[in-house]
Amino acid sequence: MSVGLDGVIAAETALSHVDGEAGTLILKGLPLDAAATLDFEGVCALLWDGLLDTQDDLRARLAAARQQAFDRVARMLPAADGLTTVEGLRLMLSGLADETDLDPPVQVTGAVPVFVAALDRHRRGLQPIEPNPDLGQSADFLAMLAGETADPAIVVGLDTYLVTVADHGLNASTFAARVVASTRAGMVSSVVAALCALKGPLHGGAPGPVLDMLDAIGGEDRIDTWLDETLKQGDRLMGFGHRVYKVRDPRADVLKRAVARLKGDRIAFAEKVEQAAIAHLARHKPGRRLETNVEFYTALLLDRIGLDRSLFTPVFAIGRVAGWAAHVMEQEATGRLIRPQSRYVGPTPQQAA
Repeated sequence: MSVGLDGVIAAETALSHVDGEAGTLILKGLPLDAAATLDFEGVCALLWDGLLDTQDDLRARLAAARQQAFDRVARMLPAADGLTTVEGLRLMLSGLADETDLDPPVQVTGAVPVFVAALDRHRRGLQPIEPNPDLGQSADFLAMLAGETADPAIVVGLDTYLVTVADHGLNASTFAARVVASTRAGMVSSVVAALCALKGPLHGGAPGPVLDMLDAIGGEDRIDTWLDETLKQGDRLMGFGHRVYKVRDPRADVLKRAVARLKGDRIAFAEKVEQAAIAHLARHKPGRRLETNVEFYTALLLDRIGLDRSLFTPVFAIGRVAGWAAHVMEQEATGRLIRPQSRYVGPTPQQAA
């Protein structure tokens, strides 16, 4: 039996290929470095090609979806009082109708940044800001969040992040989306299921603690002592190790270059922590290949963009929803009901008697 379904092939997909031994990621035939030059609309067109008509202006269609989502915001926000941003996003996505005049993948993909921005502003006691159809998805999200047009370099940085995390094989949230899609429950239900999986700290909830780790270390003179004490206590170093990658996560390098272009103040310190952490992990956990993963430079990039740590998981969803939607369409087109077997290990009737 494969615990955690490791090594089990549960679907065939043309969307992305992850090679954990070689440390490579391919998105619909493009190596990650090439895909990362696209903007968010470009990666949607790439992933949705052959599953949805993307010949028309996808930028305009996503803008229309953002506007339709915004029209729901005022009546939905009060119900999110007391919820975290990701919990509020779960609530608001659940309020989307299955029947819509928009293509379902466009509807959910356009809605996520609108809901995240509105929820964050509501948390801060501010009014939501209407989307701007003249802006692309990344620029519009930043404008709806901050109330002002973002620096173009910051927009490119966010685009790079969203593209880099748009799809990544049959991860937990994508698998959840495909399971629900296989029941023909529809796009909205499938994406809500995916978000529920992404919320977990073992999946999408981890980038924020990378900054907490850097804060706890404090300065270069404490790096080795802090890492050594942490590992001796059996605690995990955030941003290192991956369930699939046995070498360095290729997404880490793409995001490292992106944050370097923005000249973040923390990058030199973070690089020293990264180098020391890999060395300490090799000493403390010999035989295990624990390299830098996507979380490490995700945290630095999103912090440099100016996002609060509470937004890291919801912003992950802004990018990953493009992949979720593609997998839902692929599952609906080619798949059957996903119904794995379990092995019973409980008592037999004789034992129970």
